[in-house]
Amino acid sequence: MARRSAPFGARVLGRPDQSVRSLRLRVQLLLTVMLVSTNVIAAGVVFLIASFVVPSPRPTGGTLVSLAIAVPTYVGVAVVIGVGVGTRLSLRALRWATQGAEPDLRQRLAALRVPLWLTVMQGALWLGATVLFTTLSLVLQPERALGSGVAVGIAGLVACGIAFLLADFVMRPISARALDGLAVTDRPRGAGVGGRMVLFWCLGTAAPVGGMVVASIVGLAGDDDARGRLPFTVLAISAVVLVFGLLTTVLNARSVVAPVISVRDALLDVEQGDLDREVVVFDGTELGSLQAGFNAMAQGLREREQLRDLFGRHVGRDVALAAAARGVELGGESRVVSVLFVDLVGSTTYATRHDPAEVVDTLNRFFGVVVEEVDRHQGLVNKFIGDAVLAVFGAPVDHPDHATAALSAARAMARRLAAEVTEIDAGIGVATGEAVAGHVGAASRLEYTVIGDAVNSAARLTDLAKEVPGCVLAAWATVEAATAEEAKHWKRHDPVVLRGRHEETDTGVLCG
Repeated sequence: MARRSAPFGARVLGRPDQSVRSLRLRVQLLLTVMLVSTNVIAAGVVFLIASFVVPSPRPTGGTLVSLAIAVPTYVGVAVVIGVGVGTRLSLRALRWATQGAEPDLRQRLAALRVPLWLTVMQGALWLGATVLFTTLSLVLQPERALGSGVAVGIAGLVACGIAFLLADFVMRPISARALDGLAVTDRPRGAGVGGRMVLFWCLGTAAPVGGMVVASIVGLAGDDDARGRLPFTVLAISAVVLVFGLLTTVLNARSVVAPVISVRDALLDVEQGDLDREVVVFDGTELGSLQAGFNAMAQGLREREQLRDLFGRHVGRDVALAAAARGVELGGESRVVSVLFVDLVGSTTYATRHDPAEVVDTLNRFFGVVVEEVDRHQGLVNKFIGDAVLAVFGAPVDHPDHATAALSAARAMARRLAAEVTEIDAGIGVATGEAVAGHVGAASRLEYTVIGDAVNSAARLTDLAKEVPGCVLAAWATVEAATAEEAKHWKRHDPVVLRGRHEETDTGVLCG
């Protein structure tokens, strides 16, 4: 069962083949909702910490009123600027994707840098907030300036880290289109997986803990009221560290795990035989290289399977498997086999009296019946010789009862050819004996074949079979080597002297 996980690691991001309109609306809506929500929540946390948690003198009524007015005002202006400018810059960089056009290298790189641009823009807005509220505290209540500035700055760092991860998540469908066809050497340089893990640990854990240290220093250096509030401050900041640190860690972990899961599921599908499986490459780090590497591996496996299939069609699946397992070298091995030879009667005359297309159709139907019956009886079609076919039973794979298989195949073949290829007759000869089976030719061009008396006998019997009822003639030694169940379908025929021999060969024909 195929494991079809979400192509981009989350179903909310849609499918790779979604329409341009759907992609545009999805990216714009998710970016706006996620980034605005993150920054608004972070601003609210800053207001609460700066007003009631920072271990400085309690804010006066004027300070609280000013903060109550300044914070919503600045947040509103920042949201408008962030959404307006961020959306405009993003859509400009993503115009090719939302229009269904083919991007050039510059456009691909610009699309991959959109999360970074949005993060830098938000960093600038949070820097402005840090300066604004620190200055406001210096004017209204100077002893609170340090605590307020640290609270805003740390919250800004954490918010920017979370915003980057969310933007990178939302941009996966666009990144996949930008990375498609982009060489690894052309990808923008940036922090890899290890660097990002350290960076986001700094933003999600080290920065808040640093703020806790600053708050402790401020509290210890303050008056008795500040020192008394210090334990509550530590508890509050610890809660913030746990919540936002966990959120940052989870988002960062998901950004790492999603590409790995996509490759894992694809590998399991390949293990089950689905070589057409591909992974959507949506990550620009080493994980994206892993995804692209899987696709390259799958492509190589498909090409290998195609070559093996072609090789098997030319030399037979058993020969191909044996060659893959043991290698290919000149020479062969001597073994007792049963050989079946089948040849059309009067094919030259038939070809002169019919259209080439009709002749080809007749030949294909004839070969189709022969190949199906040989395969069904676990034999090997060794070669096509014009309008004749040479098949062997017992090589290259051992067959415990090759004589029975060859005779049974001959009977089935004769019956089907008489019913399905009525335009022309065929003679079938079967013989059993010792032969050498292996590769002949040159080191650069080999052919698997069977050489020996059994092959010659089967070919000679085929010529004689064209003159007997049923058009099937077998060496009696083959009938004697077969099972009793198979032998009852055959009866003795007149002994013949095969061309190239001096002694007679006992033969058998089909009963009835």
